[in-house]
Amino acid sequence: MRLHVGCAMWTHTAWQGRQLAQGERLRWYATWCNAVEGNTTFYATPSRRTVESWAAQSDPEFRFVIKLPKPITHERRLIDAGEALRSFRTSMEPLGERIHALWVQLPSSFGPTDLGALAGFLRQLPAAYRPAVEVRHPAFFADQQAAHRLEYVLSRVGAEWIPFDTTVLFDGPPTSAGEQEAAAKKPRLPRRMRALTEYPIVRYHGRDDIARTVEGWQQWVGVVTEWLREGRSPTVFLHTPDNAEALGLARLFHDEVRARLPELDPLPEPTPTEPMTLF
Repeated sequence: MRLHVGCAMWTHTAWQGRQLAQGERLRWYATWCNAVEGNTTFYATPSRRTVESWAAQSDPEFRFVIKLPKPITHERRLIDAGEALRSFRTSMEPLGERIHALWVQLPSSFGPTDLGALAGFLRQLPAAYRPAVEVRHPAFFADQQAAHRLEYVLSRVGAEWIPFDTTVLFDGPPTSAGEQEAAAKKPRLPRRMRALTEYPIVRYHGRDDIARTVEGWQQWVGVVTEWLREGRSPTVFLHTPDNAEALGLARLFHDEVRARLPELDPLPEPTPTEPMTLF
């Protein structure tokens, strides 16, 4: 039984004094966490050689949740995106089964009337890739009929709905410039805690205050524990406004689930470095 946890990136200025050389930072990160969000691919598709280096630095069981490029999801809005998708897949091939899911993050303007485009796009994806969709249009959270229609589209191809839980971030006014910046960029939507598949993926955003962040994820600890008991294989990503403590928080979340579920496989022992601030 294994829970995968991770962060929004595998390198951070706050970690660099503890990390290995530039070309080994993913290898170092993978001793702390066993999953990572592939956010950079949204902005630019890396070269195949770069992706080969990612594969070389990670075990086959390591999970990449890879975000599709912006031209596919935001510019073309999933329409006539076949060639761009093929090119992206070719670049990502060296990761093989490390690609846990192709992450389809859609703009906030992509609403219920666009579900036909989503359904058509998902049908184009090769069966080898597990799709996971993140929507930000308020109707999918406020309108039960719209949510059911989205779930139907996703269930037809075994796709997961990725929730991005920012409720703690928006629970009260910002207490720092970092929180203010995060609140300006992140979606403000209700918490959603329903899994559609065997492989649920959760994105959780906390605050600068570690205690507040930990308090806010307690419901997720319970839900993730139940998913594991049901035989599901969840992946949870931890975010904070500056992400400086995200590595330690991801491991702490895993520890809290394991305290309720002792049979859960432990995370790997981190590469010895100076202690993270969180501990």
